[in-house]
Amino acid sequence: MFSIIYSRVTEKAEKTQILDLPDSPVQSCAESDEDDEPEHKSAYQKLLSTLSSPADHESEDESVDDDDEEEVEDSGIIHSSVPQPNPEGEFGVKRQCFSVFPIFLDSFKLHLDTEISEEDIKRITDRTKAKAQVKWPSLGTLLCSSPLEKFGPVGQEKDKRPLALHKVLETNWTSLNQTSNSKGAVEEISPLQLELLSLMGSYRDVYFPESSPLTEGWQVRSAYCLHALNHVLKANSGVLGHNAQMRENQDEPRDQGLTRPKVLILVPFRDGALRVVQTLINLLETKGRKMDVSNKKRFKDEFGEEPVNTPPNLFRPDDYTAIFSGNIDDHFRIGVSILRRSIRLYAPFYSSDIIIASPLGLRTVLGVEGEAKRDYDFLSSIEILVVDQADVFLMQNWEHLLHVMKHLNLQPLDPHGVDFSRVRMWNLNNWAKYYRQTLMFSSIQDPQINNIISKHCFNYRGQVATKNMPITGSICQVLVQLPHVFQMINSNSFMDQDARFQFFVDKVLPQYRDSVMSHTLIYVPSYFDYVRLRNYMKKEEINFASICEYSTKSEVSRARHFFQKGDKQFILFTERFHFYKRYTIKGIQNLIFYGLPSYPHFYSEVCNMLQAGGQGEEASWTCTALYSRYDTQRLAAITGAQRAAQMLQSQKPAHLFVTGEEKGPMGP
Repeated sequence: MFSIIYSRVTEKAEKTQILDLPDSPVQSCAESDEDDEPEHKSAYQKLLSTLSSPADHESEDESVDDDDEEEVEDSGIIHSSVPQPNPEGEFGVKRQCFSVFPIFLDSFKLHLDTEISEEDIKRITDRTKAKAQVKWPSLGTLLCSSPLEKFGPVGQEKDKRPLALHKVLETNWTSLNQTSNSKGAVEEISPLQLELLSLMGSYRDVYFPESSPLTEGWQVRSAYCLHALNHVLKANSGVLGHNAQMRENQDEPRDQGLTRPKVLILVPFRDGALRVVQTLINLLETKGRKMDVSNKKRFKDEFGEEPVNTPPNLFRPDDYTAIFSGNIDDHFRIGVSILRRSIRLYAPFYSSDIIIASPLGLRTVLGVEGEAKRDYDFLSSIEILVVDQADVFLMQNWEHLLHVMKHLNLQPLDPHGVDFSRVRMWNLNNWAKYYRQTLMFSSIQDPQINNIISKHCFNYRGQVATKNMPITGSICQVLVQLPHVFQMINSNSFMDQDARFQFFVDKVLPQYRDSVMSHTLIYVPSYFDYVRLRNYMKKEEINFASICEYSTKSEVSRARHFFQKGDKQFILFTERFHFYKRYTIKGIQNLIFYGLPSYPHFYSEVCNMLQAGGQGEEASWTCTALYSRYDTQRLAAITGAQRAAQMLQSQKPAHLFVTGEEKGPMGP
């Protein structure tokens, strides 16, 4: 027998609120006072500290075009009123955690011209980082990690510093989007975008896991497009300016990488690439000045929306429509070069400034070791990496993204016509990865995304991650009256699937094999776990059907039919199938979550399927969910932060929640 904590979950369905983490005390960066630690930490505080810590788990090859044909206008720096974080003490000022920025310098030049030492490289690779928390109005709590002491955490939002924009962008950036605030007044740019641009302008790595495709997604895209384009224009203008100086017999400056591409933008679908290119064009076009876009018709034909015949009565949630609107092909790559008064689409990679691609589209070019035809030199000098909609990559093939990450900033195998006298020393020293800025955007927090930041990013300026915890979990959107039993598994790591499987076949499945417990849906987040369960149930001759992302329409139709009729006692159901299809499975009476869903709203969506089909008495419905201490983020997003803290710190192995009661809101 196991003990049970009984908790009524009766809140009405409402939008998830965000809980701000407490500010960490401002203290000297050199040394923290160990005696300041409180005598007692609540379970909630322990949960927050757990979530704030890093996870423990883990081309087109053509010759370069003549530079003179691809010139951009000369450099012009405009000071706009975008807030910037405090500087990092590079100016000899005795620095506390939040220092005063004495003078203005362009962060682009400051970042690329900063010299780091062998000792600095050792500190970065040792992964020892100083951490601090600050709170900004729109982004909320920011966790700042700094591997080098001289580049401390970002400052408070009130400490403003202007963003330096290239003159080509100055007239357009404020009208990039028109949004309305709660008072109805028109804003030129949203507070969220201002804060994101401020962080991006510091050239730290940025991880923002609250980029919903419905609300924040388009704002995020506009912000990173502005930052990336600003970076490219400044780099190209600097090269042209130095070319002019060289004609006057001055010294050759080191202002280039080993290959031309500077920015890599990864998006999951062609529609995302289309929107990125449209944003870049809008930023460059001003009144009275139209940009000449080469290969525009071909681009629209290949990346535009493909007409589909959607049944008029087909209902899909708003987030599904937002993700899967437009062309959803996931195999593409395109090079973009910024010329004097034009944009060249489909530029050869070695003549491109920006590469926009899907991980799958790049992997087919990168190849694997042993293949005769493969190329990854064009990724050697990437200075800004943007990973947009990282959560969707989890639903595709995460290995493709990891493969791309492993081939970034490697020394090229061929010179590709580079003038080595113009190449920066840190590029020649194979230190490019320590200067690369990574911008990661997702709608969820996930350990695998965290792993990218912690294991594949080495920015010498450190990282900034948004760390907000939901007060109200998605369980409050469950409308049916249902008891939810959360059972904890003792696991050694996030990837320890053996413990989960053994617990399921020993403790959970026997309870549901009785004929009384029919119409049971088993929700499986991982495809590999799905295959393992399917093979086990076949071996044990259990009466079941199965649906996964690879099932044909006829297989799905038969499985749904037999399950609803009761001819099949169980149905295995993968998370990716739900992500891509959002079908309602009718006839469910019992639910088993083999693992907690990656997307918290999937939990309530699947639970609410019980009211479809009219099978059985509502009083007999059950729901069982398995979790381990490594599911902290997912658990908090489903049950709420305070309840998750209690569950993770409790010695009891099971916890009971009840949803769908008609009484007023009550706590646990």
